[in-house]
Amino acid sequence: MRYLQRIEKIQAVLRRKKLDGLLVSQPENRRYLSGYSALDHGIAETAGLLLIPAKGDSWLLTDFRFKLQAEAEAGFLRIGLYPKGLLLLLREMLPDLGIRTLGFESHYTLHSFAEKLNGLGEKIGVRVVPTTDLVEKLRAIKDEDEIAKLRASVDLNEQVFDEVYSSIHLGQTEREIALVLESTMRRMGAQSPSFDTIVATGSNSALPHAVPGPVTIERDQPVMIDMGLILDGYCSDMTRTFVIGEPDEHFLTIHRLVRRAQLAAIETIRAGVAAAKVDTVARDIIAAAGYGQAFGHSLGHGVGLAVHEEPRLSSRNGKKLQAGMVVTVEPGIYLPGWGGVRLENMVVVRADGCELLNINSTWLDL
Repeated sequence: MRYLQRIEKIQAVLRRKKLDGLLVSQPENRRYLSGYSALDHGIAETAGLLLIPAKGDSWLLTDFRFKLQAEAEAGFLRIGLYPKGLLLLLREMLPDLGIRTLGFESHYTLHSFAEKLNGLGEKIGVRVVPTTDLVEKLRAIKDEDEIAKLRASVDLNEQVFDEVYSSIHLGQTEREIALVLESTMRRMGAQSPSFDTIVATGSNSALPHAVPGPVTIERDQPVMIDMGLILDGYCSDMTRTFVIGEPDEHFLTIHRLVRRAQLAAIETIRAGVAAAKVDTVARDIIAAAGYGQAFGHSLGHGVGLAVHEEPRLSSRNGKKLQAGMVVTVEPGIYLPGWGGVRLENMVVVRADGCELLNINSTWLDL
């Protein structure tokens, strides 16, 4: 079973790091290791935590609200309920499990809870140790089952875009289009958007993370749509920029330049290439055309159970890409007062190149 295999890998990491156990609180990490898909109501209200000893059976700790779901989705784990609170349950369990050194995910734990956990540790003789990215490093490399789910998510995302794109018309507002996109995602089978949909037109498209508002679509103005959805737990992420009407030469010049940078980066991606090099290939093309200052974000990011995860295609990431990683490639040019163009596709890193997951992207070549 893949979940048990993943847990065994984490247990091996714990033993190497001299940790007796790990509390997993980050929702995507929790799902990756157990299949348990309940959602947190924010970082302050968890749907449960995994308690993974370095040896022996692992536990899913949750409360009554999630008991049936936990048993149905993660019945291979031992289920522990905490009717009087998580800390009281841990006070009983940690000594019984022989856990004297306990790791916790410091990047997804409130400081107030970490302090309480430390206080508990002092009382029962357990050393509490902050950790980061133990599970994320495993998640960065997808197996073929995960890649198939990502491919299906990308395919559905493209279907949604194609259906809504054909209905976009002058006078529609950014907010209206975003609402149609997100309702169409759900109607066509998505769990939810993977992030708040971005629709930006005219000068608003110069804002990389614009919030859709009451601005209306006008003829010959740039329209940028950045959208993604969750299907079977896995995310997609895609950006398209176009005009309603006839694109002028300035738009075509910017669009073609961004597309050329994207294609060059995709051509560079393969296992063993540094992430920073891929970013540089795209960035150099845009800079050589005089728009270097207008491309201010990194080239891309990993996608999986979360829409933003490792690895990062960034000038600051000198680590080499590995086969099985899935990343976005999304160069952009943003010109205040005019607008912007961003194009984004997703690819799988392979040993001898990369696999493009977006199949309906040929129309990008204006």
